[in-house]
Amino acid sequence: MADKQWYFNMVTGQPEYGMISPDSQRMGPYRTRQDALDAWKIVKERNATWNEQDRQWKRWGK
Repeated sequence: MADKQWYFNMVTGQPEYGMISPDSQRMGPYRTRQDALDAWKIVKERNATWNEQDRQWKRWGK
């Protein structure tokens, strides 16, 4: 059932239902088509969160 989820094709910039593109060209899976369309936004938000967690970790104990 994992193949019937939404993915974002980084080459075409389009959402895809299922694992259509090669894995090197897609991000996901996502629950909805809209989530797949928002893939870059989700990536940026997650990266910002992880960067902040890294900064806090590096300051810990100082």
